[in-house]
Amino acid sequence: MKVSEIARQAGVTAETVRHYTREGLLIPERHPDNGYQLFGQRDLERLRFVQRARTLGFGVAEIRDILEHADHGDSPCPMVRDLLASRLPQIRARIAELEALAARMEQALAAWEEMPDGTPDGHSLCRLIESFPEPLNAGVDAGEETR
Repeated sequence: MKVSEIARQAGVTAETVRHYTREGLLIPERHPDNGYQLFGQRDLERLRFVQRARTLGFGVAEIRDILEHADHGDSPCPMVRDLLASRLPQIRARIAELEALAARMEQALAAWEEMPDGTPDGHSLCRLIESFPEPLNAGVDAGEETR
């Protein structure tokens, strides 16, 4: 199969196939006459595996490690479990942060509904944002300290 054929069969773009090939997740053969990349059924199965792993939140480097374990005959399953187990609390924390952000945005929109627009005057940039209460942890934004 050529790039476009494997992409179509896997339901991805040709650029996705090229990207995964550059990253070493797919290792196609080369046509001896024209140098075209040729993919086989095994590549299609790997591509589908990569797509499943991506839907579980694994990054390209992690998927490369998983595939390398499997290619060497070692089960990557313990590593996969450990990666997900360590990532899940981070994801839950991020969801909580995003829910808090959504609540602040809703609060701001409700508070700003009746406020008039203002023009910058050297003392004020945007009355809407400036009217919003400062966070309790002023000086820290999204986990980064101000310089």
